[in-house]
Amino acid sequence: MATAVIDGISTRYDIIGSGPPLLMYAPGGFDATIEKWSTQGVYATIKPLQHLTKDYSCIVFDRREAGSSGGRVERITWQHYVRQGIGLLDHLGIGRAHIMGGCMGCCSAVALAVANPDRVLSMVLFWPVGGARYRLNAQQRFMSHLAFVQANGLSAVVEVALAGKSFGADFRGGPWASVIRTDETFARDFAALDPAQYALTIAGMSRGLIDRDTAPGAEPEDMMRLPTPVIIVPGSDASHAASAAHFLKECIPGSEYCNIPIADQTEIIVMPRLMEFLHKVPLQHT
Repeated sequence: MATAVIDGISTRYDIIGSGPPLLMYAPGGFDATIEKWSTQGVYATIKPLQHLTKDYSCIVFDRREAGSSGGRVERITWQHYVRQGIGLLDHLGIGRAHIMGGCMGCCSAVALAVANPDRVLSMVLFWPVGGARYRLNAQQRFMSHLAFVQANGLSAVVEVALAGKSFGADFRGGPWASVIRTDETFARDFAALDPAQYALTIAGMSRGLIDRDTAPGAEPEDMMRLPTPVIIVPGSDASHAASAAHFLKECIPGSEYCNIPIADQTEIIVMPRLMEFLHKVPLQHT
């Protein structure tokens, strides 16, 4: 594994395989780490890295505030995740790349394509998050964390975070749980933050990231201008509503909707479809 400092924040990354570059925004909600491509849910079943690395240089990384990457207490928006991805491409000297997002990583991938269409060869959006239940659950997690802070203080957040669970697994540890766990100085500074200012950060972050009953990340009017080849593989549960995938299909011109039933989303069915899509994209200067 290697490390790059992007936007003042340490990013843990790796490049696996060879061929045209494929930047991969990991699944895992607020615990989006490299390992989730091999261990989490459907990704453990379809084994994307085992297939994609045969023909592509897969650039995998821990999202900021996840795994061994660093973080900074601020009102994080999708554009912060865009800056991490573009910064990593710049660090590696890559002009254009295929982009793949899994789960919440789809939001960052679409936001990147909207902000930097000249940097994107194609997009794979796998199980995009979204839907009314996703919004309700995600916003409740932020508000429950804020209530915990107001009742117990930021030192109690540090104690919970040091126990080792992510924000998704234990709301009390908050969005910076992994950084608290891996950076002693950050943990000390976090405990000394002004609780009132921290509450404003959490409230604004929740409203900005989880702002609709469909797929968040980019505005429909902006997605409608995308020239990028896109394939969308829908999920179908409380966090990955099929309606969110349909919304992306509706907004992104010419996007390919991979309408494979969940029960049939196996390694031998899904991965050849994704590889076929990527192979159709004309190779351009990267």
